[in-house]
Amino acid sequence: MDNQFIQLIISLLISSFIAISSYRKNSLDVSGAFAGFFVMTVHLSVNYRFGAMLLAFFFTSSKLTKLGEDRKRSVDADFKAGGQRNWIQVFSNSGIATVLVIAFWKLKSSQDICLDSRESYIITSIVGGIIGHYSCSNGDTWSSELGVLSDEQPRLITTFKVVRRGTNGGVTKAGLQAAAAAGAVIGLAFVLPGIFTKSCRNDAFVKQLLVIPLSALAGLTGSLIDSLLGATLQFSGFCSVRNKVVSKPGPTVKRISGLSILDNNAVNVVSILLTSMLTSFACLYIF
Repeated sequence: MDNQFIQLIISLLISSFIAISSYRKNSLDVSGAFAGFFVMTVHLSVNYRFGAMLLAFFFTSSKLTKLGEDRKRSVDADFKAGGQRNWIQVFSNSGIATVLVIAFWKLKSSQDICLDSRESYIITSIVGGIIGHYSCSNGDTWSSELGVLSDEQPRLITTFKVVRRGTNGGVTKAGLQAAAAAGAVIGLAFVLPGIFTKSCRNDAFVKQLLVIPLSALAGLTGSLIDSLLGATLQFSGFCSVRNKVVSKPGPTVKRISGLSILDNNAVNVVSILLTSMLTSFACLYIF
C-alpha cells in the first residue's frame, strides 16, 4: 500500500478523534470541529512535523484557556467556558499556515525536508513561514491566558501606563515570558519529529536546532505585534454596567485605548502574517 495513502488514513483517523473529543470538551463548537478536522487532516497528511506544530499549539492553548476560568470570567467580557472556538477563530489561527502547507505539498508532495536554503530557497521560506505562524499563534495565546492570571498589573504597550486587565495591548512580564516559551515549544515540535523522519547533512542537522531559539523569538515578536495592533487598531473601553473591559463602544462605555478598525480575529491574522513573513526571511538568512 502506498505510504502517502497510509499517511492520509492515519491523518483522517487522528483528526476525527481530536475534532470529536474537542467538541465534547467544549474546546470547539460544531463549526470549529469541522474546520479543525479539515486543517488537521491537511497538516498531518502532508508532513508529520506540520501536524506536530499544529497539535502543540492546539493542545497547549486549549489547556491554558481552561486554566483559572473563574478569574478569567470576572475579567473577560467575551468569556466562554472551555474556550469554545468557532470556525472563524480556527481559520484565523491556522488559515495562513494551511495555505503554506498546501503550497509545500504542491512543490514537494509529502517529502520531509531539512531547512537548507542552498537546497531549496522556496521550500525553506515556506517552512519558515509555517514555523513563524504557529510560534505567533501559540505565543499570543500563552501570553493572553497566563498574563491575565499574573498578579502584575498590565501596562499598555504604546504608553506603558497601567491599564485594567483585559485591555487590548496590555502586556506583563509574565505574559511576554510565556510568549517566548510558547514559541520554543513550537520549535521543539518541529525539530524532534525530524530526528526520526529525516536525515540531514551533519552541518545542516546541527543548524536545525536553531529553530528552537528562532521560534522563541518569533513567539515573543508575534505577541508584541499583536499587542501593538490591539492597542492602536482595536477598541478597548470600560463598561460601567458590566464592570468589565469591552471591545465595542457604547453609551455606558468609557474609552481606554484603540480605534474600532480591527476585531480580535483580524488582529490575530495580521500579526500572524507579519510574524510568518519575518520568520521566513530569518530562516533564509540562518539556514
